[in-house]
Amino acid sequence: MSAHTYRTVDVAVPGGDLHVGVWDPVAPQTAQVLLVHGVTSSHLAWPFVVEELPGIRAIAPDLRGRGRSNEVAGPAGLAAHADDLAAVLDDLGIESIPVVGHSMGAFVSVVFAHRHPSRVESLLLIDGGLPLDVPAGMDADAVADYVLGPTAARLSMRFGSIDDYLEFWRPHPAFAHAWSPELESYFAYDLVEDGSGMLRPATSYATMVDDTVDMNTGSALPEALADLQHPAALITVPRGLQNEEPGLYAPEYLEGVLAVYPSIKHTRLDDLNHYTIVMSEPGAAVVGEAVRALVAHEHPVG
Repeated sequence: MSAHTYRTVDVAVPGGDLHVGVWDPVAPQTAQVLLVHGVTSSHLAWPFVVEELPGIRAIAPDLRGRGRSNEVAGPAGLAAHADDLAAVLDDLGIESIPVVGHSMGAFVSVVFAHRHPSRVESLLLIDGGLPLDVPAGMDADAVADYVLGPTAARLSMRFGSIDDYLEFWRPHPAFAHAWSPELESYFAYDLVEDGSGMLRPATSYATMVDDTVDMNTGSALPEALADLQHPAALITVPRGLQNEEPGLYAPEYLEGVLAVYPSIKHTRLDDLNHYTIVMSEPGAAVVGEAVRALVAHEHPVG
């Protein structure tokens, strides 16, 4: 039996309604946490982690341009997503909350803490949130391709059915040994009609490019990191989006970045990749422990 009941709410933001998943604990609520997903993901990236949070209310939006928020109009970028998170807290009557971000969600979380400091109690950044090692001088599409590779290309693909999409994902190197019913639900949710009888991934390619460029060349992230005032911890993994080594942050590169931001406490895990750190039972067990420590105002990683 699940430790939570699940519901969704729609929150008005500039350009439309943001779709938000809420997991209310069955046991008496002891805390709550805001969960922010990655660049082509949705709020359904989080059920594995939520299962590790008995007594904790979990709130997770589909960011604009993704999931069932894919029709929210207007520009994206880290600042826009950060302001949307503030609107979610306003709608739910929450003054401040610990924030957990995965991948792009970690970058959004850092900027959220900068733009709305009174709304954030602390930060847990999961394989994201610090500058990536991206060569200078690339145009927008090249940056997206360099950072995301086949993940970006997938957004232009079309599928005849949910089963076709599942078969596309099943042999993916990141999930080949971690397939689960929860993943099937996550991928099925990702599809929307394309207007011609086919299905497409919900994430807008244009929005994804805008966000990826802003993460890597915009001013919002460096300004937020330079002014970081909240307790922050970072978890990284040794394998990336294709289960490849060294992942998003090569150890020698990350060492140099962390030296610039010594207040961020870092833990590097073994045997997980960029996806399975949150979308598998082994990864969620580690993240869940860190989140429980975060909401208890303890050091969230060992």
